Amino acid sequence: MIRRLALGLLGLLAVWLAVPAVANAGRLLEYERIAATGLPDQRLTIWLPPGYDRGQRRYPVLYMHDGHNLFDPAKSNFNKVWAADKAMLAAMRTGRVEPHIIVGIWAPGADRFRQYLPRSIHTPATGSLRAAMDAMTGGPVVSDAYLDWIAGPLKQWVDASFRTRPGRNDTAIVGSSMGGLMSCYAFLERPAVFGRAGCISSHWPAADPRAVGEANPDLIARWDQWFAARLGQPDGRRLWLDHGTATLDAFYAPYQTAIDARIAASGWQRGKDWESRVYPGAEHEENAWAARLPEVLGWLLRKPD
Repeated sequence: MIRRLALGLLGLLAVWLAVPAVANAGRLLEYERIAATGLPDQRLTIWLPPGYDRGQRRYPVLYMHDGHNLFDPAKSNFNKVWAADKAMLAAMRTGRVEPHIIVGIWAPGADRFRQYLPRSIHTPATGSLRAAMDAMTGGPVVSDAYLDWIAGPLKQWVDASFRTRPGRNDTAIVGSSMGGLMSCYAFLERPAVFGRAGCISSHWPAADPRAVGEANPDLIARWDQWFAARLGQPDGRRLWLDHGTATLDAFYAPYQTAIDARIAASGWQRGKDWESRVYPGAEHEENAWAARLPEVLGWLLRKPD
């Protein structure tokens, strides 16, 4: 079934598609051609957990980037997905994770890099580092507008349209690669909105690693300074970081090591407030992320200790 509707809080006209529900597997909704101020048109796939349509329960919300690669291989870039719905169901079966609504935000094609690159890292970069980033953007960096839209109009519409629990500790954000950077950006720059963040295989080089150079000291220093300035105290928040060791992930260890040291030095307790994992042999691709997503969600979204 297809119908048009106005989503007032988003200030847009979208196409809504209901995907048939599968028993005990939840239900998918899709919203196309979403206008967002300062951004390319956006698109959403929203997963409602089993039981949503049969009661009045309110649910925490998980926002995820690269929404086209989350659920349906036919709509994905590489015919493989994170299987985010299945990962959530697996986490729920442990009894430690409540059902969450998943809001998958599709990447806007060629504009993905400039939408996900944190402005806090791009703006102060100079010289060859700035040139390497600019070579990848293809236009102005709009991550600040993207974050404003997620934390503002999008979240307002989700909370008004679905039975959510809108508080900070019931609002999580997860992504991989550049989406991992964007998830950290949201967590650091909007600590009152996002109480949980999963930064998976985060692309710390923030450009082509061959252009940036292995373990670029300037870039490591910028990441360290950003986390030092913006992380703050845990105050009940949780942060997950990880990477593999193959393909693009092979470039990430020096950056992750420095960031881990900064988080620990900031008074965060590893295993309680934050976690950082290395997956030997894991590549930079959806199957690798799907394999560990139940573990990520199980730790990140667990009920209070």
